[in-house]
Amino acid sequence: MTKNPSWFKSSYSGGGGSCVEVAFNLVAPQGIVPVRDSKNPTGPVLGIQADAFTSFVTGVKSGEFN
Repeated sequence: MTKNPSWFKSSYSGGGGSCVEVAFNLVAPQGIVPVRDSKNPTGPVLGIQADAFTSFVTGVKSGEFN
């Protein structure tokens, strides 16, 4: 089982410093999506349930949060 997150920042990140990183490699083994502030990689990590994260991303893509 993978315990170390493999962090990924979106290719849409413009380098402005307001980015988050996610680690999708923990979804299958643990059912969570770790999320952290890319400016503070040693700071806190939120563990979001995979289904909740999927719903959030779907909402973002559909413009629900505009």
